Amino acid sequence: MNPLIFSTIISTLMLGTLLVIISSHWLLTWIGLEMNLFAIIPLIIKSHNPRSIEAATKYFMNQASASMLLMMAILVNFMNSGQWTMTNLENTAASYLAFTALIMKLGMAPFHFWVPETLQGSPLSSGILILTWQKLAPLCILYMISPFINHYLVMITAMMSIFIGGWGGLNQTQLRKIMAYSSIAHMGWMTAIIIFNPTMTLLNLIIYIITTLTMFILLIKTTSTTLLSMSTNWNKFPLLMTLTSMTLLSMGGLPPFSGFIPKWLIIQELIKNNNIILSLIMALAALLNLFFYLRITYSTTLTMFPSTNSTKHSWLLNKTNNLLNLPTLTILSIMLLPLTPILLFMD
Repeated sequence: MNPLIFSTIISTLMLGTLLVIISSHWLLTWIGLEMNLFAIIPLIIKSHNPRSIEAATKYFMNQASASMLLMMAILVNFMNSGQWTMTNLENTAASYLAFTALIMKLGMAPFHFWVPETLQGSPLSSGILILTWQKLAPLCILYMISPFINHYLVMITAMMSIFIGGWGGLNQTQLRKIMAYSSIAHMGWMTAIIIFNPTMTLLNLIIYIITTLTMFILLIKTTSTTLLSMSTNWNKFPLLMTLTSMTLLSMGGLPPFSGFIPKWLIIQELIKNNNIILSLIMALAALLNLFFYLRITYSTTLTMFPSTNSTKHSWLLNKTNNLLNLPTLTILSIMLLPLTPILLFMD
């Protein structure tokens, strides 16, 4: 891709998200979302094959439908209140429409079908943006309108996302689809706590972005797209594959890794608000995600495919295993647990 075109696309992508974050006017917010949508499409189809075009088409149709619903919610709210401010969403129909539009953009259940398909047809570099940067704007809007949304509807959607994110990844062999279902489950955790403690949602989002970025960077470095390729890469990149396994366990919320922090604090906050049964169900549902993360870790680090003696030592000559080339986010994704008391104090 031409550097000038690429820089223009990235600038538009960043400007659209920043416009949503700093704006309190519904029309400017909607424009920011549209800038995001049109900027990400060229990055999805940059590999120029039918699979990526299909993925971009599915992404566009879903996001355009969500934008239509959001505009309808904005107009209904305007006709009811006469205001364009985001902090005034008193109309019930407008709040339902806005929430539906946002969960479509976030890829949450029951509008999650586009996430695995879009990610599977996208390059890994574009997948990073779809699962991290593209979540910021809808979550920012959801953060601002959360007091006006029906709490029962939010919890039902969050529980469905957590369960589908776990079940959907159980029989997957494509790593991009596994990451997609992981994203669905993480969005469920963020949404479940947003009505009780929005600050906890922000903490969960930060750790989710750190672990997802780390995972994708490691996949790009090891050129892994399937479970088979990840399993056979152990002979080539033993250090990188070890870090990949640790990052996967962190994403699953296994202590003592960083991914355990948001799950621990969210369950604690739910129990404080007398949602004991809900927190128990969420903790049990998280075991589904942990299961397929452990399965990947087992096939990657605890099994070794037959090979000649020379190939088992080929990693010694591979320059990509240099410590200077390792992603700096790896430390943050696996070693933040000791900072939990500081996070609790800030909260």
